Amino acid sequence: VQLQASGGGSVQAGGSLRLSCAASGRTFSSDVMGWFRQAPGKEREFVAAISWSGGRTYYAESVKGRFTISRDNAKNTVYLQMNSLKPEDTAVYYCAADTNTVVPGTRENEYDYWGQGTLVTVSS
Repeated sequence: VQLQASGGGSVQAGGSLRLSCAASGRTFSSDVMGWFRQAPGKEREFVAAISWSGGRTYYAESVKGRFTISRDNAKNTVYLQMNSLKPEDTAVYYCAADTNTVVPGTRENEYDYWGQGTLVTVSS
């Protein structure tokens, strides 16, 4: 089972990036999916989560209104559209799956599958 995150890169402040997380080895179409990030020298933090149907989404206050999480269950893929990026968004972004609940959570220990991370660097 693998979650493969991609789409990271370097962008100037105010720019946009779209991250993708493709799952293989197992279908996650009925599971909660989430994005977390870890900035240099800091702990990993919650960014966004989405229910299996896409009907419920949750965001960290720091990204609300700028980031959008979505999913395509037919492609077994979840996305994170990031707009109006700020230097403080610089981090390694991880996708994760929670196979144990239908309610999106914000805590790391709720998620049992993790991708390898993709680096996002935002310059001022």
